Parts: sequence; C-alpha cells; structure tokens
Amino acid sequence: MAAPARARFVHNRSRRRADEDDSDDEGHQRQDASSSSSSDDDGGEEEEEEMEVEGSDEEEEEAVADEPAARESPAAAGRGGRKGPITISLKKVCKVCKKTGHEAGFKGAVYIDCPMKPCFLCKMPGHTTLTCPHRVAMEHGVIPAPRRNTNTSLDYVFQSQVKGKISMVKPRFLVPNQLECGNIKFHQRRVTCLEFHPTKNNVLLSGDKKGLLGIWDYVKLHEKITYDSVHSCILNSMKFDTANDGVLYTASSDGTISSTDLDTGIGAPLLNLNPDGWSGPSTWRMIYGMDLNTEKGLLLVADSFGFLYLLDRRSKERIGQPILIHKKGSKVTGLHCNPAQPEVLLSSGNDHFARIWDTRKLDPKSALASLAHGRVVNSGYFSPRSGNKIMTTCQDNRIRVWDYIFGNLESPSREIVHSHDFNRHLTPFKAEWDPKDYSETVAVIGRYISENYNGVALHPIDFIDTSTGKLLAEVMDPDITTISPVNKLHPQDDILATGSSRSIFIWKPKNEVDPTEERTSQKVKEYVYGSGSRKKPNGKHDNSSDDDSDGGGGKSKKAKKTRFTHTAKGKGKSKA
Repeated sequence: MAAPARARFVHNRSRRRADEDDSDDEGHQRQDASSSSSSDDDGGEEEEEEMEVEGSDEEEEEAVADEPAARESPAAAGRGGRKGPITISLKKVCKVCKKTGHEAGFKGAVYIDCPMKPCFLCKMPGHTTLTCPHRVAMEHGVIPAPRRNTNTSLDYVFQSQVKGKISMVKPRFLVPNQLECGNIKFHQRRVTCLEFHPTKNNVLLSGDKKGLLGIWDYVKLHEKITYDSVHSCILNSMKFDTANDGVLYTASSDGTISSTDLDTGIGAPLLNLNPDGWSGPSTWRMIYGMDLNTEKGLLLVADSFGFLYLLDRRSKERIGQPILIHKKGSKVTGLHCNPAQPEVLLSSGNDHFARIWDTRKLDPKSALASLAHGRVVNSGYFSPRSGNKIMTTCQDNRIRVWDYIFGNLESPSREIVHSHDFNRHLTPFKAEWDPKDYSETVAVIGRYISENYNGVALHPIDFIDTSTGKLLAEVMDPDITTISPVNKLHPQDDILATGSSRSIFIWKPKNEVDPTEERTSQKVKEYVYGSGSRKKPNGKHDNSSDDDSDGGGGKSKKAKKTRFTHTAKGKGKSKA
C-alpha cells in the first residue's frame, strides 16, 4: 500500500465561493490541531503532541503541481488577484531552538536535551541530561574545600567558643522514607510554606498561594482548620513568636506582615507596605524574606524592591528607615539570622547574590560579605546549631556550601549539582538543613527532573550529605507522581513533611521487620480528603490544581469522611 501523502493545504481564489469556504474551514481546523499541545506536566514539563502524516516528498510535489495556482508565478498571481499556494507542513519542531530535525523536552520520565543547547542539569556543553555524570553520581566533580586559616581574632573566638559545641561523632541518620499519611487537597492553591509547631509535636502549619493558613494535627488526622482572612495572596514565610507559641508571624506577597492568634484566626497587621492599595506592578511591594531576632525582639522583613525593614516585636513599630541590602528593584527572596549570633544576618536575592550583614550597623554598603551566584538565589541558611556554615540554593541547579563563615568567602567550599531549575507553576526549591543533625551535614530538597521507577515517572525528595555531595537517600511513593518543592524536617522527631500541589504529606522511617512478615502485613496509608477533592469517573482521586500545572497526586483504596474536632472562631473558617 502506498504511504499517505503529507498533509498540505492550498487556497485557490479561482474556485467557487462554496469550495473556498469549505477548504478554509478545513485548513483552519487542521492548523489548530497541528498547533495544539497538551497541558503542562508537573509545573514546567511541557509535552507537545503534533499530528504527523507520513509521505514522500515526490508525492507532495506532484500533488501541488496539479493545482492550477501552483503553476502560476507569484507575479502573475498578484496581477490576476490570486495568491500563491500556502503549504503548511506538520514537521516536528524543537521547542527549545525552534529548528526541525530533532525534539527536546520531557517524554514521560525522560528529558530529551536539545543538541544545540548545554546539558539541562549541569549547564555544561558536550553531553545530554541522560548521560550527565552528575545524574549518575551527584558527588561527581565536587571538590572538597581547601584548609583555610585566617588567623584573625574571629577565628580564635570560633575555635574556643563555637567549635567545641559541634559534635565530632556523626549520629545515626534515620531517613523518613515511608509515606505515613496525607491531607489531599487541603489547600485551594499550591502549598508555598510549611512549619512545625514548636511545642505541639503533631501539629503542622501550612500556607498556600491564595494566602490561606492551614493547621493540621496529622496524628488525629481529621483535626484540621484553615483561616482564609489572614492574607489576600501568596503566604511566603511563617515564624513563631518564641515568647508565645500561640502567635504566628506571617509574610505575604500582599505586602503585609501579620501577627495571627492561632486559636481565633484573628490577625493583627504589623506592617503594610501598600497602604494606598494597588496602583500598578511598578509600585506594589511584596514580602518574601522574614526572620526573628529572638535576643533583640526584632522582626526583620525584606521586600521585592531590595529593602530591609526592622520591626519591634513588642511595640509593633517600625525602627528607622528602610535599608537597601540588594540591588534596587530586585527581590529579596529570603532572610536568616545566625542561630549562634542572631545579629548576623544572611540575605538572598534576585540580583544573583547572597549577603552577610551585621544588623547592629546596617548601611547599604556595609555588607560583611557578598556571595556571588550564577542566577537567582532561592534561599540561604546558616547551619542550624553552630551557624558556622552557609548553604544556598540557586536556580542554576547548584547547591553551594561554605564551611567556614570566617574564612575566605570569595568562592564556595563545594558546589553540588542538583535538579531544581524549574520553569513555572512551582514554589521555588529550597535546600534546608536537618535541625536534628549535630554534624550539620544533612540537607533535604525536592527534585525537579523525574526518574523512571518501575515504569512510573516520579520526582524524589533527596537527602544530601553536604560535606561530600553524596546522595544519602531518595524518598518517593508511587501514589505521589508530582513534584514536592516544599519540604520541612521535624526539629525533634524523624519526620518529614512535604507539600505537593494542594496536598501535604507526612513521612516516617520504615520499620525494620522481617521481609516475610512485611509481605504478609503491609502498612495501609491514611488520607484525609479536603472539600476541593473529588473522585474521577475512573475511581481515581483528582488532585490537579485549578490554576497551576503542578498538581500533586495521592490515592487510597477507600476515601474517609472528613470531620472536625475543632471549630474555627473569629474570621477564620473550617473546611471539610
């Protein structure tokens, strides 16, 4: 049988009007079909399905030659009021370089690189993501930090006062790699931040893109509450008041800082950077970075224009004038006070820098150090106990570690290649320290590029040894097929909380049991379903996001009815 001819459309004005209309309709329909693409997969993994009609070039040329318009020259067609033939080819086009002959993008669990571009993972030319050596072994190319001794007074202070508090014996590390329970579609939009309650070990707080604040007791499972009146848009950061664990400070892209009573859900505004309301994006200030100086009682806040604000937590008044700490007009993505010396502040920004400040003498040009990065810095954190190390997450697929803040900070001690360069519809990835790790080496971060696990494309949550760059563990579950960019480790227990789309999940270490016993008694996962969740006609649970394409997945054999043992008061509301 001869191969079908390649799809081709010709418009000829010499034909009758009815035939012309029919051919136009057909051409438009086929053109729309050829340019249609499937919806985004996991926030940035875009797949295009194009129509392809195979046929030889000779057949196509013969078919075009049979048309009367094809035999007309362009000049003659112009004089006679006719147009030349319009041929639409349905060849596959690379979405990266827009050239034909090859494809690029995600095909299930496999990312196909454009041969005209560098490797998507390590950003280096000469190979593809599939063959990238960093994908096989994350520690590939990681160079240990040279031994540095500045012989300054700060160095001797560190040796005598701080280093003695660091444990030299690395404790046993238990990976929370088993999915314990989940709250499906707890939020109306994607989860943006998580925080464990400091005194109630089983309570997890979460914020979302719409500004909603959620409180969930994951042991009682059904006890949950949400407050939707705290902020009007993205809730970016949460911090507990150390003097009163019933008060939570929240920062939002609506330009406000709020002090919320967790029992009533009533928020008291502490700072409003947009008192006159919306007057355009050029003047609208958003707040991403926020931290609390517990010794001085100061709340430090940074906006999307590069300025830092100081608030007195007790008087709820602003102290002094805003101070420019990053490039004017650039977003400050995060703030973190040193746990050992709270007056030392680390800021990360959109201007490709992370900077260290002394809050006792702040001045736009008084940075103690400026740490250069290749692209936007998503986050920067001091190590949780000594505060001697710094870890940053950058959009160039690098996790950078500085082992010694009093040493040479011109270059990092290590650069660890990791997949977190996302496209859109995702909360930015942030590598965070394990607060229980006395050796200050373990970090957790979600992974953007999916991997093929038994035929299923999954996005693991990675545990990394920052001292060597080695991958300690990959945490995943076949029920969660989407990206988990928001991850938080419990400060006391071996528990991991993750946010994927509108759902949140709790992970615990697997029980060490005999393999035969494990086969006979498999642990059943428990899920709670929010009011936004619904069942698909095929019986599976739909956890896709309404306005985002980073929908998270979670399913169980039997859905449970949601009930509450706590009633919201004030302006807050409970959601089933």
